[in-house]
Formats: sequence, structure tokens, C-alpha cells
Amino acid sequence: MVSSDNQFSAAEPTLGYLYQLRYALLMIIRLTEEAVCFIEKDDDIDFTDPEEGRILASLKHKAPGDTLTDLSPDFWKSVRIWLRYYTENDISTASISFFLFTTGRVAVGSFLEAFLPNKQKATELVVRVSEVLSKSDSKTIHKTKDLLEQLPTDKWLDFFRRITIFDSQERIQDIPAVIINEKFRPVRTQFRIPVYERLEGWWNNACIDLLTGERHEPIRGWEVSERLGSIAEQFREDNLPIDFEHAKPEEGVNPDSDERYFVKQLRAIGLRSDRLRRAILDYYRAFEQRGSWLRESVTLSGELEEYDGRLVDEWDRLREIVFEELEDSSPEELLQETGRKLLSQLSTIGNPNLRIRAGVTATFVTMGSYHMLANGEEPRVHWHPRFEERIEEILHGGKS
Repeated sequence: MVSSDNQFSAAEPTLGYLYQLRYALLMIIRLTEEAVCFIEKDDDIDFTDPEEGRILASLKHKAPGDTLTDLSPDFWKSVRIWLRYYTENDISTASISFFLFTTGRVAVGSFLEAFLPNKQKATELVVRVSEVLSKSDSKTIHKTKDLLEQLPTDKWLDFFRRITIFDSQERIQDIPAVIINEKFRPVRTQFRIPVYERLEGWWNNACIDLLTGERHEPIRGWEVSERLGSIAEQFREDNLPIDFEHAKPEEGVNPDSDERYFVKQLRAIGLRSDRLRRAILDYYRAFEQRGSWLRESVTLSGELEEYDGRLVDEWDRLREIVFEELEDSSPEELLQETGRKLLSQLSTIGNPNLRIRAGVTATFVTMGSYHMLANGEEPRVHWHPRFEERIEEILHGGKS
């Protein structure tokens, strides 16, 4: 059995990595739209902003009640990272800052109070740094001390003046509410959490692309604004969020062995495997999407039922037109061709009545819903012109 101590030690660094991504989202939302962000480039997060200049930021998500004292490793490890960057790059005239964001609190009376925002960093600070470092026997802090001693003393003050500690920062579980309260006023109250979850999902994927090298350009502030606006638009009264447009079932798609009723109906009109595959995907995506709408309460009571009724009515109207020229003696080949024509016209006609709401243009919603209506022993729609006469054969007698 894993001990609670081991569980905590495993959870702590994982929480730190997740905090890094979530706090980076908070920062880029607070900066200008011209800001750009890298993850794990020269520090935990790396921002460049026209107003703030370049920012190398270290993040520390600490246990509740944690304090930073003169010899806190969190501070001196970050100083070592910044020192290495400072000594390897000529930044004496550059607008670059080193920030430490921590959920902990700087201890009262600690010399680290000099690094809090809006504190003046006088020449005496360099003396205090030397005094503090001389008191430590820590190997970690000695590595920082050795690196600092390689920096000419006339540059020490310039280096330390660039450091700011932002303590008592938002904890990881509190950041979503902060972002929502600061930036989501235009979003209807009941949809703010779903909008945030979609924004964070996109953000995390973009950060993963950066970390894996799939993406080489930084994430830009305006991208976040554009994405937030796009997601929020999906929750307007004339629209709905689309989350499953590219989703695929975990068990895969097997058009040749799928024995659901809607697939049997499609086989009965001679649909080929590639189109069967598309139909199965549409069914899966529509089923999942409709379930998501119900869970998030983004559809009004009875709206899906009304939509299904509208689909059935439009199917019936078009069926009467498409099947009009058929005769009792029409051959099977023509019957199947006419059934395919009905299916194809419904998927391409562009009739606004086939949309659940005006802004929902995803074809899988319409066609997947039709396949759901066809998926029963007494289906509400069908495709083969002689389906009602041959229902037993089509649904229970195997392939036509």
C-alpha cells in the first residue's frame, strides 16, 4: 500500500506543473493583447509585453501557511536561474524583470520584504544579500552564492533590483474564479464555468504543443482573447457549443460489423463502407454532443424534442418529393438509389429548419440526430422507399 507521505510527495510536483499552466493563463489574460508567452523556456513561464518588457517568472505553489524566510530554497533556486541568464546575456540596458510568484507569504522581518512590489531597493540590499548568504551551510544556497560571486560586484545591485516577489498569490483551485470574475462579465452567468473549462482546455493543449515542440511560436495574448470570444459566442441564444466535431469512439468504427438499426437501414440502401463510417461517426458525435448540452443545461426544456420533431417533419416533406416518381414495379437498384438520394439531400440541402439553432452549422448534429431517429425497432425516419413493408427483413434479416 502506498503511504500517505508518498502520495503527497507525488502530488506536490504534479500540482506545481498544473499551477504553472493555470497561472500562466491568468497572467496572459491580465497583460496586454500584445503579450507573448513561452512555457519552460528560460524559466517556468516567460512573458514579453510592450508595457512590462520581458518577464522571467518562477512559480511556487506551497502548502497553506507556508512562509518565505531569508534562506528559503525557493527564492535562492530562482535567483540561481536568473543569475545564470543574467551572466550569459548582456541585459544591462534591457527591460527585463525576474518575478517570483508564490502562494506562500514572505515572513515579517525577513530581508525578502525588500523584494515585495513597490519596495525601493537601495545599495544596502547588496550588503544584506552577502550577510544572508554567509549564514547558510546549505549546498543549494552555496551554488547560488558561488554563481553570484562570478558576477562583478558593480552589477549586483542592477541584478537584484530586477527581482520582485509576489507573495500570497491565488492558489490553483482559486484561479478559475478569479479569471471568471475579472474577464467573463459579458458571458451569461450560468455558462461562465463551461466557457472557462473550454478556454482552459484550449490553453493547456497550446502549452503542451509548446512543450513538445509541435508549436514553435509563443502563445499571444490576442489569441486568448480571440478564443475566449469564439467560445463565448457558442453560448449565445442563437448558438450552442460544439465540442465533438472531431471526436471518435474509443472502440473505433467498424462499418462492416456494426449491427445497430440505423446502420442496417443504411446498408439496405446500398451505402458503401466509407459513407457508413461517416454515418457512425455522425451518430456518435451527435449523441455525445446532445448529452453534453443536457448536462450543461445549454438547451431549453423540450428543445431537443422539438428539434427532433422538426427533423422528422422536414424528412417527411422531402421524402414525398424524392419518392414521388417511384412505382410499385420500380427495381431494387432504383429504390436503393432513391433512398441514397433522400439521405444525401438532407445532408447537403442547407435548410435552416435542419439546424437546432441558427448558429449551429455543424453537419454532424443534423445527420447524427437523423441516425438517432432511425435507430429503433420503430424508427421515426427511414431511407428505403419500401422500409415499412420490409422492416422485418431490413432490421432482423441481415443485409439486403
